[in-house]
Amino acid sequence: MSAVFPDAVFPDEDLSDDLFLRGRLRLLQPLKGYRAATDAVLLAAACPARAGQSVLDLGCGAGAASLCLGVRVPGLEQAGLELQPQYVDLARRNAARNRIGLEVHQGDLARMPVALRRDFDHVIANPPWYPPGGTPSPVAARATAMQVERPVGEWVAAAARRLVPGGWLTLIAGADSLPGLLSALAPRMGSGIVLPLAAREGREALRIILRARKGGRAAFRLLAPLVIHKGDAHDGDRESYTPEVNAILREGAGLEARLG
Repeated sequence: MSAVFPDAVFPDEDLSDDLFLRGRLRLLQPLKGYRAATDAVLLAAACPARAGQSVLDLGCGAGAASLCLGVRVPGLEQAGLELQPQYVDLARRNAARNRIGLEVHQGDLARMPVALRRDFDHVIANPPWYPPGGTPSPVAARATAMQVERPVGEWVAAAARRLVPGGWLTLIAGADSLPGLLSALAPRMGSGIVLPLAAREGREALRIILRARKGGRAAFRLLAPLVIHKGDAHDGDRESYTPEVNAILREGAGLEARLG
């Protein structure tokens, strides 16, 4: 990747201290950089990890998805790969302050650090979704986190290299990336499951969660959409999450019932 990083850390005055999972997780995030929101919590909820297993987060950012997963499933062995040094520092700080074990390494998919060239039971990822030149953010750190520089197929390939036989990839991405993701699964990944994410009932799904298994042979499954908000439109300043999504975002519930 061609990103340039002028600073190794975010100054404290440029950070917010945000609550996730009804305050069970506190996350330092840049006020003007890439900020995790619902996608990270949904990704963590979709990962089928169990205590004692290992999880690698590709592009872990400030650690939101990994740390939400660590709150939901204590006793995991967790590691993260992050391109931007500023976010590597934040992820390490966030893991320490929440007392969750998360080993974070700086690097990219093409130059995986030696320490991460080992097998994992699970890989999770939230790849960038804006095409080059298409991100609306003038902030370099946010643009790098959101802007596609590697095809989604490379994320699948990197995950497949790191997974044990039978291990699971869980990924959240834009719906328009689904053709590329599905074509990248073969021949090493199978048993694909796609959960569309619709903002409201009857709306087009703009995001999807994909789960696939290394060496899996089960038939592909396209599930009914998970609807994020109640009603036809936003109702003032009040939250309008559906009960299922509210349980995920506030209580740390998982998506096992939907994804199986």
